[in-house]
Amino acid sequence: MTNPRLSYQTIEFGKIDIHLCTLRNIQEFHDPNDTAKNLGISSATWPIFGVVWPSSLVLAHYMLDYDIGAKRTLEIGCGTAISSLLLNKQNIDITATDYHPEVEKFLVRNTHLNGDNIIPFERTNWGDNDDKLGRFDLIIGSDLLYEDEHITLLSEFINAHSNPQCEVIIVDPGRGRKNKLAKNLSEQGYKATFSKPINTDYLENEFKGRILRFARKG
Repeated sequence: MTNPRLSYQTIEFGKIDIHLCTLRNIQEFHDPNDTAKNLGISSATWPIFGVVWPSSLVLAHYMLDYDIGAKRTLEIGCGTAISSLLLNKQNIDITATDYHPEVEKFLVRNTHLNGDNIIPFERTNWGDNDDKLGRFDLIIGSDLLYEDEHITLLSEFINAHSNPQCEVIIVDPGRGRKNKLAKNLSEQGYKATFSKPINTDYLENEFKGRILRFARKG
């Protein structure tokens, strides 16, 4: 089994350049010790973490001018972690997490490519109860709602890691589960607003999804 082929690119966010190493495409696969397989990650889903998806670009562009201030911020299901890399470049207190065993290696590589400090990372599943992440003021993510069963797991994970006053921002490409997530988070005291991104000229195709914003006053 050969090592996966990689691709290097630079993505512009205003006056900020983010240098990124990713998988060449979604045909790449490298799990010689069955590490991912033992975590329940199939060969078909293995590459998903390692390429740039439209929703992750929408999230990063949205976060570029977002007034985060001193909020402790968490990116969940970070994948290539473009938003984390961008916020790290702006000296935001950002932590990243994902379930895939290869994510941290790419995150470290990309942090070095950008000449920045290492981003705190923890590999964890939404159903785990023993992570060391703590609680946050802002939680962000993109393209997280693949299955109906993910709604409850994600809601509980957010609740376990959010401060009493917290914001949640998730970019969803339109998988039809945003209302279910809003219902679950409303039971935790969150109020939801959905909006279309204002400008997506940086994407090759029309973005049909929404930016989901949830806010809890505490």
